[in-house]
Amino acid sequence: MNDVAYTGYIAFYLYLVMLLIQWVVATFSKSKQPDAVPGKIDENLSHDSFVFRAHRTFHNTLENSALFAGTVLLAFVLNVQSPIFAIGIWTYLLARIVHMVLYYTVATEKNPSPRTYFFLIGVAANVVMLVILGLGLI
Repeated sequence: MNDVAYTGYIAFYLYLVMLLIQWVVATFSKSKQPDAVPGKIDENLSHDSFVFRAHRTFHNTLENSALFAGTVLLAFVLNVQSPIFAIGIWTYLLARIVHMVLYYTVATEKNPSPRTYFFLIGVAANVVMLVILGLGLI
């Protein structure tokens, strides 16, 4: 295995670890609430609640996971050896980590919020990876 592939594997692994951490934070913060019901979040909660922000952080990551994981896994299967692709995986991972930290720490209804910029960096990284993958298929 070459270094480019290995760094991509490490970044993808860390993404999965981040996803697990988000699930744990969302689950345990919610379960500590009075009268918590599994699978349901109080619809009256908003950004001023950490439970809401942890839940939204996890679900926002899930909403974006299919495209990211599909792109990365297809590239791994096709043995894409692009350093730019590997940088894209790391960029996406770091953008999602900053997005997560900002969502956990900044309670705002403002749009765009600071986390929005890191969400967009992640989207841009995924688009670049999709283009690289598409060009490799041509």
